[in-house]
Amino acid sequence: MDFDGNKSVYQRLGPSTSSDSKYQKVCIHWRAGKCNRYPCPFLHRELPLPQQPPRNGTASSKRPHGFAGDQDMPRRNPNFSNSSSWGRAYGGGGRVVRKTEKVCNYWIQGNCSYGDKCRFLHTWSTGDSFSLLTQLKGHQKVVTGIAMPSGSDKLYTGSKDETVRVWDCQSGQCAGIINVGGEVGCMLSEGPWVFVGLPNIVKAWNIQTVIDLSLSGPVGQVYALAVGNDLLFAGTQDGTILAWRFNAVTNCFEPAAELKGHTLSVVTLVVGAGRLYSGSMDNSIRVWNLETLQCLQTLSEHTSVVMSVLCWDQFLLSCSLDKTIKVWVATDSGNLEVTYTHNEEHGLLTLCGMHDSEAKPVLFCSCNDNSVRIYDLPTFSERGKLFAEQEIRSIQMGPGGLFFTGDGTGQVRVWKWLAEPAAAAS
Repeated sequence: MDFDGNKSVYQRLGPSTSSDSKYQKVCIHWRAGKCNRYPCPFLHRELPLPQQPPRNGTASSKRPHGFAGDQDMPRRNPNFSNSSSWGRAYGGGGRVVRKTEKVCNYWIQGNCSYGDKCRFLHTWSTGDSFSLLTQLKGHQKVVTGIAMPSGSDKLYTGSKDETVRVWDCQSGQCAGIINVGGEVGCMLSEGPWVFVGLPNIVKAWNIQTVIDLSLSGPVGQVYALAVGNDLLFAGTQDGTILAWRFNAVTNCFEPAAELKGHTLSVVTLVVGAGRLYSGSMDNSIRVWNLETLQCLQTLSEHTSVVMSVLCWDQFLLSCSLDKTIKVWVATDSGNLEVTYTHNEEHGLLTLCGMHDSEAKPVLFCSCNDNSVRIYDLPTFSERGKLFAEQEIRSIQMGPGGLFFTGDGTGQVRVWKWLAEPAAAAS
C-alpha cells in the first residue's frame, strides 16, 4: 500500500510491483455487489487477463465450410473474419466475473427515497445503444411467445395464462384477447401465418385469409416451432419432431413426417443451411437433413438442457442451463464441432440474434438471473444488459430497429435501437 498523509491508499486498479500478493486478491463481497468496507483492503476490479501467445502458423483443423458440409453456403460475413476471432475480447473463453447489478425493488414500487444516490439500478437496462419505448401489460403469467406477421400492424404475444393477446402497434393498446384453452409453449410467424404451440395441438392462423386451423398429432406441450423447405416443424414434450406440409388446394396442413431420436422434450428448433437443428432436455442437439429428414449427427457437448439454438452466418450457436454458449462450425468431414465456448455465471434460457443501427451483428442471451446479456459478435464484448422482475423467456426482433422482450411477470417491453450519435447529430 502507499501512504498519503495519514490515509492509506490501496492499489485497487491492478497488480502492483510488490512481491506481497495479499492485497492482490479480488474482494469476494465486491463480486457479490455488497462490499461495505471503506477502505477495503482488497481489489474492487478484476486483474487483467494474461496475454495469450500469438498464433503463428498453428491453424485450427476446425475450418468452417458451411453447416454440415453444405457447399452452397455463401462466404462468411466480413464481421466474422475467421473462427479464431470468436471471443477474442475475453481471451479464449475463460469465465468472466462481473459485478452483480440489481434493479432497486423500491424503485420498481415507485418509492425509493435514495434517488440518484441509490446503490441499485433505477433502470431496466444498461448500455447506450437502445432505449425502452413502452411496456405492454395484460398477461398474467410468463410470456412464452412473441410474433409479428409480415405486413401486419399487430403484435401477437402468447402466455402460460392460456391467452394470446393482439396489440395495436400504433397505439400500444390491446386490440384483442384470444383464449386458446391451454398454455402457450411457443409462437412463430411466417409470412401471413401465426403458429401457436399448445398442449397436444398447433394452432395456425392466416391473418390475410382469416383461416383458422388446428393441427393435431403432438403428444404433450409443443415447445418449439420452425419452418423450412415448405415444412412446418413442431418440437414436442415426448421428444418427437412433427412435420406438416401446406396443401394450397385444400388450404390445409397435411402430416408429412415424424422425426424421432430425442429421448426427452424438444424445446428449441432452428432451420439453416439446408438443415434442421433441434435442442432437447436430453442435453443433446440433433442435426437433420431437410430433404431426407434423416438425422446426420448428434451433438452431445452440453451437460444440461439445450435451451436455444441459433444459426448465424456459417455458425451454429447453442445455449444451455450448463451456463455455456457454444459456437459450432463444420470440419472438412462435414461434422459440426465446437470452435468456441463462452461461459456465463448463470444458466441460459434463450438466444436471439439481430443487427444494431449500424448493421453490426449482436447476440442477446437471456439468463436465469432475470437479465439479458447483449454481446457484439464474434468478440462477445458486452454492449449492455436488460433486466426484468422475472426471467425473460421471449426475445423477438421487429421492423425498423424495434425488438421485444417478454418476462415471467407477463410484461412485454418494446425496445428500439438508437442511431449512432454522429448520425443523430447530423
